[in-house]
Amino acid sequence: MAVSKKEKANRIAEILDDLYPEVPIPLDHTDPFTLLVAVILSAQCTDARVNQITPLLFSKADHPEAMAKMKVETIQRIIRPCGLSPTKAKNIHAMSAQLVSEYGGSVPDTFEALEALPGVGHKTASVVMSQAFGFPAFPVDTHIHRLAWRWGLSSGKNVEQTEKDLKRLFPEETWNKLHLQIIFYGREYCPARGHNVENCPICTLYNPKDKQKKKT
Repeated sequence: MAVSKKEKANRIAEILDDLYPEVPIPLDHTDPFTLLVAVILSAQCTDARVNQITPLLFSKADHPEAMAKMKVETIQRIIRPCGLSPTKAKNIHAMSAQLVSEYGGSVPDTFEALEALPGVGHKTASVVMSQAFGFPAFPVDTHIHRLAWRWGLSSGKNVEQTEKDLKRLFPEETWNKLHLQIIFYGREYCPARGHNVENCPICTLYNPKDKQKKKT
């Protein structure tokens, strides 16, 4: 008998809760501003690399006023190891200046306001709303997008559709923790490359295509 997506989602949530009853926030930060900067830096860069870079950056500027006063070239030199440094440096500088001019140096706590900031898209805004302000959100990055498709929870056409699908399947009160659980699970058990389905509790249950590939 075929398992419904809702039944599958419930079982996956149980597995994730068993494996990750507590989940730390991967990006080191001290407040909404430092989290916002770290999330911008994390685009096409690992969280581990970002956490190596931000201590130096934040030692020079850990609030919007100080960051806005820094030269773009200085920011770029510090964050170069994160990749895409010219664009990220310009965005961080412009975003900081906008926070000072429009919000008195504070990070706004609405999606609309966050997404109007330079370099801040919906996924970045979702992370900040979720992790800094505790607002129910389901940030979907490329990893969660990939896993939702692999597990048959979403069509996988785009991250926007995946976010809608996951929000329908999981209770709102679980979103903030669940998106982190999926990220940690993907790193440990369900990577994009070198995936061993026999060692992956979720794919063992819900990804027969990968299981068949393993046998052939």
